[in-house]
Amino acid sequence: MELENCTTTVKNIFFVGFTESAMLQYVLFATFLIIYTMTWLGNVTIITTVIIDQELHKPMYFFLGNLALIDLSESSVTLPKMLWDFLSEYKSISFGGCIAQIFFFHFTGGAVVFLLTVMTLDRYVAVHKPLQYLNIMNHNVCLGLVAGAWIGGFVHSIVQVALIIQLPFCGPNLLDNFYCDFPQVIKLACTDIYAVELLMVSNSGLLMILIFIVLIVSHVVILVKIRAHITQGKHKAFSTCGAQVAVVSIHFVPCIFIYAWPFKKFVADKAMSSLYTIITPMLNPIIYTLRNTEMKNAIKKLLNNVFFRMRNSQLSFLS
Repeated sequence: MELENCTTTVKNIFFVGFTESAMLQYVLFATFLIIYTMTWLGNVTIITTVIIDQELHKPMYFFLGNLALIDLSESSVTLPKMLWDFLSEYKSISFGGCIAQIFFFHFTGGAVVFLLTVMTLDRYVAVHKPLQYLNIMNHNVCLGLVAGAWIGGFVHSIVQVALIIQLPFCGPNLLDNFYCDFPQVIKLACTDIYAVELLMVSNSGLLMILIFIVLIVSHVVILVKIRAHITQGKHKAFSTCGAQVAVVSIHFVPCIFIYAWPFKKFVADKAMSSLYTIITPMLNPIIYTLRNTEMKNAIKKLLNNVFFRMRNSQLSFLS
């Protein structure tokens, strides 16, 4: 594998990936294919259930359905290319494709961050203003909040891309990762990147830390309110908040690890990247389903209806 000529602009970027062992790459391919399949099945099931079941036409499940949609989008930015690379001799991507991957990765990732903030706000209003909840979180407000989450992700992503495209890339093109991301790509630039790394910390790392602290404190306040003042439906409220705390934690902790310390390279960087990009989109629907009785019952009802119709179709065909 040769590097690009240092006098020309980099046209392709090569990934180091996880391992050079062919056998281990086949094992990883099978593992991540199963994970990607589970991600699609879990999130599509949640989206379909929220759309079909009238009892789930509530703000909380509207946001949950949108989270499932973003999870699908986020995992699809990196996983299909990674699966293809496991079966390829050379793991490469065009420079333009790399920039596009960074844009869509941070677009969806930023949207998740803002949507999790919206979901925390929704639970805060539900607990502190239960009588006015449906009036406050009406359909137009919910649509506006979801649109704001997507716009926030777009603005965040544009800033990331703007910081990268101004850098000169004239030589090194070997990326020690399995996908294109800001912290690794800027290290390939043929210039001093100290100022850019500081901007990355402020735009991603510091912002993630502040939002994470705010969300955790908000959930603590919500849980205290539930324990002290709510009697009816306390278990459901605890389960819902517990699921959100779990989702917030598994999303933010790897992000903080990746983006808050750009000047050092850690052994666990790829593990954290895998957790954030591959595992989290699969875990979100599992966590919300396991801890939400209403969602579990709705999914069971949907699956029973599907199997019932399939059985009737088979009986009709045989008769």
